Amino acid sequence: MDLYLFDFDKTLYAYDSRKRLPAQSRLSGVSQYHLAKTWWAAGYEIRAELGEWPTAAEYLDKFAEVTGARLTLDQWCEARHAASTPNAGVIGALRRASGLGTVTLFSNNPPPFLETLPQMAPDVWEVLAGNVVVSCQIGVRKPDEKAFRLALARYGAQPEDSFFVDDSAANVAGAASIGISTFHYTGEADVPALNAAIEAFAARNR
Repeated sequence: MDLYLFDFDKTLYAYDSRKRLPAQSRLSGVSQYHLAKTWWAAGYEIRAELGEWPTAAEYLDKFAEVTGARLTLDQWCEARHAASTPNAGVIGALRRASGLGTVTLFSNNPPPFLETLPQMAPDVWEVLAGNVVVSCQIGVRKPDEKAFRLALARYGAQPEDSFFVDDSAANVAGAASIGISTFHYTGEADVPALNAAIEAFAARNR
């Protein structure tokens, strides 16, 4: 069975960090500048994406310790959701791929993302049927080729039977380096080409 891997941020959903920080600031009472400087600029989010704090509760505790901003999981999701907008065309492509093989989300993100995905993106969650691979689960981030090998191993898939779509050229190159068929998504204008690429991949052995 073919495997179709879809990125989330800036692919299935548009993402704008300029909307997320104001929401977190409003919910926590801590300035956007302080949040950005102490957490993101200091590298804590990347560490979280690598699974250093394995659960959402541990992530939120560390976030509060580092930034002074105490957020509940629902508040974290609210701020994240404020920065995320569905890309209907790509979600449609995900739905089409789900009829051709196994689909999975493959994303660099921390544990709260994993735990709130059904709430934040129910349209995507419905199609995925629980198939999700997030960097915090596997301890490595795209574009490291090890991340792709671990994702494929979860489904017993081979690179030649796998298709990957992502907005990041580096991530696309990482997938291609181990023989995965890829599509570099740059915006909604790419949706017809994405659908055509999925259909061509599905038909390659007919």
